[in-house]
Amino acid sequence: MNAMRFSGPLLPDGEVVQLYVVDGRVTFEPQAGAETVASGWIVPGLVDAHCHLGMDDHGGVGRDETLAQAVIDRDAGALLIRDCGSASDTSWVHEHPELPRLLRAGRHIARSRRYLRHYAQEVEPDGLVAATTEQARRSDGWVKLVGDWVSREAGDLTPSFDASDFAAAIEAAHAEGAKVTAHCFGPDVLPGLLDAGIDCIEHGTGLSEDLIAQMVAQGTALVPTVMQLQKFPLHAAQGRQKFPAYADRMEDLYRRHRDTLMAAHEAGVAMYAGSDSGGVARHGNLPGEVLALHDLGFSRYDALAAASWRAREWLGFSGLVEGAEADFVVYDSDPLQDLQVLRRPACIVLRGRVVA
Repeated sequence: MNAMRFSGPLLPDGEVVQLYVVDGRVTFEPQAGAETVASGWIVPGLVDAHCHLGMDDHGGVGRDETLAQAVIDRDAGALLIRDCGSASDTSWVHEHPELPRLLRAGRHIARSRRYLRHYAQEVEPDGLVAATTEQARRSDGWVKLVGDWVSREAGDLTPSFDASDFAAAIEAAHAEGAKVTAHCFGPDVLPGLLDAGIDCIEHGTGLSEDLIAQMVAQGTALVPTVMQLQKFPLHAAQGRQKFPAYADRMEDLYRRHRDTLMAAHEAGVAMYAGSDSGGVARHGNLPGEVLALHDLGFSRYDALAAASWRAREWLGFSGLVEGAEADFVVYDSDPLQDLQVLRRPACIVLRGRVVA
């Protein structure tokens, strides 16, 4: 294979480099006869840390639709996806080198009749450990629990399972070598999950100062899905007639979400960008989530890092160093000066191939 040459500032440091791709890997050693492909700002492949391939708002979808979703995400620069639960078996995506790298969490695990229909493996407490073990074995190293959801009996957000049940499930996943994350809107479910050693929290709008400190001490990650949180007022309005306490709760969480999430960021919680694409959110909008993090209060550097080099390291993938797999995006101008640039990639390289 002929070597390819790319030139320009390499983020995060911004050093101007001549980067070559040979046999799918990065080298900075000059290559005779290399073809110049693109010049511009070179960014390690973007990471969507909360995405749902293989789903729409009715549940699982077929291969053709899943493939189309993955291409849309890829063409927006998302070259690594942590799939946070899917109603479809998307393991076949690994066989397609033109599609993003994928870390699957299997299927959501939820309490019976306590989550969106057709999405999750729904179980009662006595089946939670077995379901967690099953999904850990089916996954690429992650399990997704539904931590809380509206309870018809309570009329409010409540934990899906008791803290002891969650703890047993997390222990079972860890025994299988899998990490665990959980959907968490409210505050009540968080202490038990954190005490049990959960690896990541999704959304996290119920965090308090002491729980944030615990996350920092334990190294627990947070993927806030800021764009998704903008739907809280809609959720409240839809549920107000039947569940007024739930509606009040969602409105309160929404009022406080900016302060809550920035408190976590400023305290040092490791936070990553996730678009929550799939289901009710459109694919290909990871740049929108980076912009949402910046609007929340992140610096441009931290917002982009949360969707690129820091997220790649968190998930076990290298940056653009000698010998690394060649996954990167080239932009015509500096995204650290204007994050809107992320919506206009000039060249996308995945597994050493120009794919867009």
